[in-house]
Amino acid sequence: MKFELLANDGAARRGRLTFTRGTIETPAFMPVGTYGSVKGMSPDELEQLGFDVLLGNTFHLMLRPGTKVIAAHGGLHGFMGWQRPILTDSGGFQVFSLETLRKVSENGVEFRSPVDGDLIELTPESAIAVQHDLASDIVMVLDECAPAGVDRGEAARAMRLSLRWAQRCRDEFDRLKAGGSDAALFGIVQGGVYSELRLESLSGLTAIGFDGYAVGGLAVGEAEPERLAVLETLDPELPRQQPRYLMGVGTPTDLIKAVARGIDMFDCVMPTRHGRTGQLFTSEGVINIRNSRFRSDTGPIDAACDCYACRNFSRAYVRHLHTCNEMLGARLATLHNLHHYSALMREIREAIAEARFAAFAAERLIAP
Repeated sequence: MKFELLANDGAARRGRLTFTRGTIETPAFMPVGTYGSVKGMSPDELEQLGFDVLLGNTFHLMLRPGTKVIAAHGGLHGFMGWQRPILTDSGGFQVFSLETLRKVSENGVEFRSPVDGDLIELTPESAIAVQHDLASDIVMVLDECAPAGVDRGEAARAMRLSLRWAQRCRDEFDRLKAGGSDAALFGIVQGGVYSELRLESLSGLTAIGFDGYAVGGLAVGEAEPERLAVLETLDPELPRQQPRYLMGVGTPTDLIKAVARGIDMFDCVMPTRHGRTGQLFTSEGVINIRNSRFRSDTGPIDAACDCYACRNFSRAYVRHLHTCNEMLGARLATLHNLHHYSALMREIREAIAEARFAAFAAERLIAP
């Protein structure tokens, strides 16, 4: 992986990640393909929308269909028909979400499979090995994601365990990479909403050394001011010449505010999940297309949007599809939302390159 920092505008950064499989223009948003598929979208459609990179998930793919099946296709790219870069989340957040079905120890995490109830152990070494079998371009370390609201002591315990796991991930990654992989490995900064713990985590990770640094454990229930304060604390301390990834965030407003605080990469299920439930992102704010006020609306989802759905169909038609539970309704809404996110990131990159990001952000953040 090669990262080039092309421009700064305040703390906002315009960059480029280069991999064997292609380039990622940053700031970048990654659609979430948890099971090796961005729900309702084909790889060709995602490329046409302008996405450079997708996210897959180690936890879910190791359970279904299993890494042997995927490895038989040459990795996740061949399995899902996507030839551009893929980042795989290590599964730490998914294990965290199991709550009572898991047991965390120094060695790793034991959990009951939500698929068949089998007892499974995920360790730093096995998390890296699975991602190696998936042929991921960006591999994430295994971490423990502490929930929002934990006290300082619990946040510190989880963060320091994550640091010890990070070293083991680094060692296993280097061992497997000796066999010919050209993947990149990202560390994950933890520490809850406590600034000193976040800085301790970052210091430990940079001492180990990673190709990029993610900020995890946010967007898990904390207040927005707390999340932004963490990013403001980390921005001046994160290595300048390496990419920065904020995990699991968020709304268009969240993305703009995080870019203003030095973040380069994002992922979130919001555009696809919201699309399936009829929540559509527009230039005038979020609308619920199922609302009765759109029953006879002959206008497009968003008059300012040029996506396929807006060019060809009315709000009334998309509402009709959703209320009848027609698959096309979810697909059109998902396509529109992803187009909205892709266009937003492109506009952000252009604004940074032209040194007008502050004005762009001020205009977009006061929009309805």
